Amino acid sequence: MKSKRWLLLAGLMLVGTAAHAQVTLPNVNLGFKSTNNPQEIVSAIKILMVLTVLTLAPAILIMMTAFTRIIIVLSFVRQALGTQQMPPNQLLVGLALFLTFFIMQPFFERINQDALQPFLNNQISQDVAIEKAVAPIRVFMFHQTRAADLELFVKLSKSERPKTRADVSTMVLVPAFVLSELKTAFQIGFIIYLPFLVIDMVAASVLMAMGMMMLPPVVISLPFKIMLFVLVDGWALLVGSLVKSFV
Repeated sequence: MKSKRWLLLAGLMLVGTAAHAQVTLPNVNLGFKSTNNPQEIVSAIKILMVLTVLTLAPAILIMMTAFTRIIIVLSFVRQALGTQQMPPNQLLVGLALFLTFFIMQPFFERINQDALQPFLNNQISQDVAIEKAVAPIRVFMFHQTRAADLELFVKLSKSERPKTRADVSTMVLVPAFVLSELKTAFQIGFIIYLPFLVIDMVAASVLMAMGMMMLPPVVISLPFKIMLFVLVDGWALLVGSLVKSFV
């Protein structure tokens, strides 16, 4: 009976506290209204454009930065080791994102200094801000894009041959950059695969010589591949090589 009384008293205290507490909730109104002010229409269009850019932000991050090469190479390493889902996908994507931010930091700082801050301070217009924001990304993509890939997409676009880099459209540059990144990532993945492939071949040969053909070679080679990768400090070498490949 005493325990029930204490529980009832505690409940009444909580109810009383909640009754006297004041909770402030945000008020959000979404709707459409007619207006005769052109400036309000322009502001609404700008908001829609910003929301569209935010929706496409993941695709922009993947297609126009170092993310593509990094995530493909990390996936090749996991497949070469044969560790199935270790490291997990979330860890690989997270590592690829932070390496991407690390590599792209000078370009992001330039975008913030030349485009974002002047636009927020009403020093430049939106069109000028977008142009200055794209310029550093274009410089990065040009440095990583092969001339053959760029020429391929210039021909596919059926446009005039550009005389300078400034004449190359961003819509032509982006797919050429992605194609070059895919080629580079697969080349790095091939080099990474070679030492682990040798270990698999040695393990398969030893098992065949011992007459143990029913035992999968991967079971024997996996510990040796992990040991080799750890002894040579593989993650540090891999990350360092990836960062240096963008310099």
